[in-house]
Amino acid sequence: MTGWMLEVFLVVCAAAAANMVLARILERLGRQTARTRNVWDDALIEAARRPLRLLIWVVGIGFAGEIIRHDTGAALFSAVPALRTLGVIGALVWFVVRLISELETSLVAERQARGESIDLTTAKALARLLRVSVLITGSLIALQSLGFSISGVLAFGGIGGIAIGFAAKDILANFFGGLMLYLDRPFAVGDWISSPDRDIEGTVEDIGWRLTRIRRFDKRPVYVPNSMFASMAVVNPSRMTHRRIYETVGIRYDDLAVLGRIVQAVETMLRARQDIDTEQTLMVYFNGFRDSSCDFMIYCFTRTTQWAEYLAVRQAVMLEIAEIVERYGAEIAFPTRTLHIAGPVAMQAGEGA
Repeated sequence: MTGWMLEVFLVVCAAAAANMVLARILERLGRQTARTRNVWDDALIEAARRPLRLLIWVVGIGFAGEIIRHDTGAALFSAVPALRTLGVIGALVWFVVRLISELETSLVAERQARGESIDLTTAKALARLLRVSVLITGSLIALQSLGFSISGVLAFGGIGGIAIGFAAKDILANFFGGLMLYLDRPFAVGDWISSPDRDIEGTVEDIGWRLTRIRRFDKRPVYVPNSMFASMAVVNPSRMTHRRIYETVGIRYDDLAVLGRIVQAVETMLRARQDIDTEQTLMVYFNGFRDSSCDFMIYCFTRTTQWAEYLAVRQAVMLEIAEIVERYGAEIAFPTRTLHIAGPVAMQAGEGA
C-alpha cells in the first residue's frame, strides 16, 4: 500500500470514528436536555444530529480527495475543493432548515400544553417563509463560492422571472393568493367557512402555497386554488360571537284578544333566561296578519356559539313559547279556510241523503 493510500485510509477511519463519538455525545446531550423545560436546546440538538454527521463526512472525504489530488495529480479531483465547499454550505443550510422545523413543532406543542391560544396558520406560514429564505440565501452563497457573480444571477433571474411569470401566471397567482391568506388571515386551519357565491362549505384542513383543502360536511375534500379567494366572498361562522334565534309564531284569529299578553310574556321569558344575551338585540313583536294566523316574531341571540348547545337552547325557547301560548288559552295556528256564504242555502229534497 502506497503512502497516499494509507493516508486516505486513516482519514476515512478518523471520519468514521469522529461520527461515532459525535453520535454518542449528541445522544447524551439529548437525554440531558430532555430533562429541562427549555424547548430551544432540544430543538438545537435534534436539528444538529444529521447535518453535523454529514459535515464530518464532507470534511473528511474532502481532505482525502485533496491528498489523492496532491499525490496523483488526477484532474478529476481538482473539483474537490468546490464540492467540499458546497457540502459544507449544504450541511449548514440543512441544519438551519431542520432547526426552524423543530422549533415550529416544539413551540406550538408547548403553547398548546400550557393551554395558550396560538394561531397555527401564522406559525406555519412564518416557518415556511423562514425556510424559503434560508434556502434562497444558501443557494446564492453556493453560487458565489463557485465563482458566479451574484449581481449577474439576480439580473438573469429578473429577466427569467418575466418569462416564467407569463408561462406560470396561474401558479404565481395561487402563490400570492396563499401569501395574502397568511397575511390577512380571513380564516385559519380548523375554521368552518362557506362562500355565498360558490358551492364551498366545510372545515379548513390545510392552507398550502397553491391550494387550500376544505373538508365538506359529507367528508369529501374540496381543493380550492388560493387565487379564487381574491375574487369571492368568504363567510367564517367559526368567528361568530353569538348565534341568532329568529322565528315567527302564528296564533289563531280567535285568540287575537290575548296576543298582546302572550307577546309580553314571551319577552319576559327571554330576558330571564341565562343562555340568552340580553345585551344584544332582543325583540318580540306582533308583526302581521296572515291568511290563517296572527303572527309575532322572536329575535334574540344566544350566548353560546356551539352548534349543539345552540340547538338545545333554541329547542327550550320554542317549547316555552308553546307553553305560554297554551297558558293563555290560545292555540298555535295551522292553515285553515273559512267559507262565508252571503245568503241562505236552499237544499232540494233528497240532497242531504
